[in-house]
Amino acid sequence: MTIVVNPHNQLEEQALLAFLDNMKCDYTRDDETITLSGAQQEEILERDRLYEAGEMKSYSLDEIITHFN
Repeated sequence: MTIVVNPHNQLEEQALLAFLDNMKCDYTRDDETITLSGAQQEEILERDRLYEAGEMKSYSLDEIITHFN
């Protein structure tokens, strides 16, 4: 079973985790803070620049699926 919970603040998150721990529930958390390295940030910015300059083409999901079938 999967349950998705989006606490509204840090206090709600702490209360929920304490409850789950108290009930001895197994759970996993997604860490929403993703840290990119400087090189990764630069790569994203460069790809954005190329796309905006018309030097990079985008494809729809259907085109990508067709290409790999």
